[in-house]
Order: sequence, then structure tokens, then C-alpha cells
Amino acid sequence: MPDRTIIIGDVHGCVRELDLLIHETGHETGDNWIFVGDLVAKGEASREVLDRVIDMRARSVVGNHERNWLEFHRSGAPSRLRRRDLYAALGLEAKHWTCLENMERWIELREFGVLVVHGGFLPSIPWREQDARLVTTIQVVDASGRARMRRDCPDGTPWADLWNGPEFVAYGHTPRREVSQHPHAIGLDTGCVHGGMLTAWVLPERKLVQIPALRAYRSGRL
Repeated sequence: MPDRTIIIGDVHGCVRELDLLIHETGHETGDNWIFVGDLVAKGEASREVLDRVIDMRARSVVGNHERNWLEFHRSGAPSRLRRRDLYAALGLEAKHWTCLENMERWIELREFGVLVVHGGFLPSIPWREQDARLVTTIQVVDASGRARMRRDCPDGTPWADLWNGPEFVAYGHTPRREVSQHPHAIGLDTGCVHGGMLTAWVLPERKLVQIPALRAYRSGRL
């Protein structure tokens, strides 16, 4: 059997669910693990999640919460961190910050024709030209064609509904009760930290594996 690539949705510090999901996938030697970002923040065990990522030698794209934590680490200004997240960030070691620094803007899996990104892409601009802030925060596109967060533009169109490929995009950032299926994209944030599910997408078979949250760690929209 060829090596598998396993792409995991937003973990947000839910380490127990991550451990269960890894077990449920039937973890094999040679598996390639990729995360869609937002490993940290909101949940109770951000440090432990980063430990797992380091031990697994996994790759991850950077999420908006990792960007906030890195901004704090570089500047010492905690203005973008909630109190719980600030305490968690203060507890990280050098290896954890190195892990965060090494996160990628996107990961291209040419063998599958798949791109992995945290938030998504603005369909009107070539994806390689889009900056880290845009690709980690976009959720919808407004009537003027601008990238927006859905809380700021509730009538916006999900960017993935407008994405025509040719690359197929696996993304997180926008929590839903169910996996978001689009013709050329799949949304893997199923809101584990909010009491939903933690989801993995297994390639090449394109199989979904899910673990229900053990509890809701943070209130939020699904």
C-alpha cells in the first residue's frame, strides 16, 4: 500500500481528541501528517498538541491563531491574545516556538492535485500571490470581491463556492457541524473545540475519519 497523507482539521488545543483521531486512522509507518493550522488557542492543551506535532514530524500551515501567538512572541504585546491563550503561550519552550515559526503559508501536494491552506484563497487573485494575512483569515467574499470574515459580512459568499480550481483545496478556519464539501474544496474544521468533531481527510482514498469532542471547551458558532 502506498504511503498515506492524512490532513487534520483545526485542533485548537484538543489533545485528547487528537490522540483518539490518530489511533482511529490506523496510524502506520510512512504516513504523512499535515495540519490545516489553528493547532493552538481556545482549548486546554495547546502545548501538548504542539508536542504531538513535533513528535510526529508533521507539517502544518499557519493559522490566524498561530500568527497571533507569533506576533506576541516577537513583540511581547499580548493585545491579540485572550487571558487563557496568553498563559498558554507563556508556557511554551523554544522547540514549540520553532515549530510555530516553521509553519508554512500553504502546502502543495502535487501528487494529489491538492493545496492545503488555513483559511482559503481569494478566487480573483492567483493563489501564489496571496499574503499570509489573507489566506489565514478569509471566509467569505463580499459583493465588491473583497476577502472578509463571515462575522463581518454575514451575507458574503463562501470563498470555496467561487473557487474553480484546478487545484483542490483542503482548508480549515470556518467551523461547521459537517465537513464542507465543494466541487473544488473541502472544509475540515468541524468545530471540535466547540463540542463538534475533529476530522481527518485521508489521501489517496479521500476517506474521512472523525472523532466527537469529549466536551465543548469554548462556546462558538457552528
